Amino acid sequence: MPFARPIARLIDQLTRLTGVGPKTAQRLAFHLLRMEQADVDQIAAAMVDARRRVRRCAVCGDLTDQELCPVCSDPARDHSIICVVEDPRDVAAVERTRGFSGTYHVLHGALSPLDGIGPEQIGIPALLSRIKGGQVREVIIATNPDVEGDATALYLAEAMRALEVRTTRLARGLPVGGDLEYADEVTLAKALEGRRELT
Repeated sequence: MPFARPIARLIDQLTRLTGVGPKTAQRLAFHLLRMEQADVDQIAAAMVDARRRVRRCAVCGDLTDQELCPVCSDPARDHSIICVVEDPRDVAAVERTRGFSGTYHVLHGALSPLDGIGPEQIGIPALLSRIKGGQVREVIIATNPDVEGDATALYLAEAMRALEVRTTRLARGLPVGGDLEYADEVTLAKALEGRRELT
């Protein structure tokens, strides 16, 4: 069924969002058309405001509307520990645990030579500059457990070795409450590799 030109344009624009296919875009478009005009205006204004004002933190690369993000500007955080993540969403995930009091470094990607993504295309040079400042005593590598994340972790581990900084990697293994019979082979193998003594 053909849609009126403004509706078709809205659907087309919504499909440009990550994870939004044509059917979802169509549902969202019709939902927006049913909303009050004031609510739609607020959504549009929030999108434009976020796009204009949000930038990368001058220190860690996380997204912020200030020169420094809340973590980097917090004197109560342990600035000698850096958790390296691929994406700003990963910062939010670690923060939800409420178990980390150090700082972050957001790479905005992972190494992928086949896609032309090398160290210069992501935040590795900025991370190395931070470490060379001399205040960092540990780097926690929290890249994703996939091919690109592992390649990035190996590259960073080698770079940290040259800088003589303690480097750790997030443990991998079985989820809490999971059953062994449902674990895939890779997860189970990583859990066996990462086993530790019971105390």
